[in-house]
Amino acid sequence: MRGVFVTGTGTGVGKTLVAAGLLKAFRESGVSALPVKPVQTGCPETGGRLSAPDLEFCLKVADLSPDESLMDLMCPFRYSPACSPHLAGRISGIHPDAGIVIGKMNQLSVSCDFLVAEGTGGVLVPLNDSETMLDLMVKLGWPVVLVARGDLGTINHSLLSIAVLKNAGLQTAAVVVNHLAEGISIVTIDNPRAIAQYGCVSRIVEIPHMRNPEELAGNPSFIDTMSGLCRNIMEQS
Repeated sequence: MRGVFVTGTGTGVGKTLVAAGLLKAFRESGVSALPVKPVQTGCPETGGRLSAPDLEFCLKVADLSPDESLMDLMCPFRYSPACSPHLAGRISGIHPDAGIVIGKMNQLSVSCDFLVAEGTGGVLVPLNDSETMLDLMVKLGWPVVLVARGDLGTINHSLLSIAVLKNAGLQTAAVVVNHLAEGISIVTIDNPRAIAQYGCVSRIVEIPHMRNPEELAGNPSFIDTMSGLCRNIMEQS
């Protein structure tokens, strides 16, 4: 089972955007890739089922329409409350479990050559009373793509996340600096350089501000950037 794990310095930094872009770029390059969202919280109910918005965004961008059985493998743990997985599990009585997630991934891998997994929140978000998102990443052993904001405060969050990944023996394939704010300043210009220097990261990818991420599928510059990252990931996985 081969894949890449997309994590972030926190919530709302653009993990889903990057995961969708990678998925589309992999498939356009001829790699039979499928998305995975192991745990989704804040799920709306649609037709009596909890939907997984992040997963569905990735599928839409890649123009994929899997059946419900595959969808259940792609996102085995879904919760209504918009909170950390461990709290959502405590509320529902069904906790996310890294072993179960990996079992579902193994089943899914029969239908593809590569998996693009997107975490929930940041690196150390707890899954249950004894496991974190990091534990899942370690068990998989895949290259990791860390997504970070581009504005003030991102250096500390990014370096802490890089250090945790490195101490766990995981390979950071790239740090993707997502410029959520529209303005450009000396801070946003310098932040990617600082993250690369102090985090000893060999590959930094920048995503310019997108007013409407929904249009990323038709954004050639963004997909080209993701294609370059895909080639780098394939060399490391």
